[in-house]
Amino acid sequence: QVQLVELGGGLVQAGSSLRLSCATSARTFGSFAMGWFRQAPGKEREFVAAISRSGGDTVYADSAKGRFTISRDNARNTVFLQMYNLKPEDTAVYYCAAALIGSGYVPRRDDEYDYWGPGTQVTVSS
Repeated sequence: QVQLVELGGGLVQAGSSLRLSCATSARTFGSFAMGWFRQAPGKEREFVAAISRSGGDTVYADSAKGRFTISRDNARNTVFLQMYNLKPEDTAVYYCAAALIGSGYVPRRDDEYDYWGPGTQVTVSS
């Protein structure tokens, strides 16, 4: 069983930056593609960004392109989501997820992920 814990959420003003991190218990962290999803009140969970096992490939939702950057540190079993120029519509619970998947593939669908963290709240005030 792999455990994930997200850190770094909080309340910020529009235009601010925030960095989320997700620490995992996976002994073979490099075997997992990693993703970030979010869920706003009253809405379905949506894909934000994902990164391949090696970190060489990344994909982003249109809403995240140009403002968010996903990265990973395989030596520290950690994945990051750096968010810039936050907007009130970015307010959501952000979830980290891990997918045991082939190298190079970057999954975007939540049903492709095997493990999930409990989430961290990000609130952006206008």
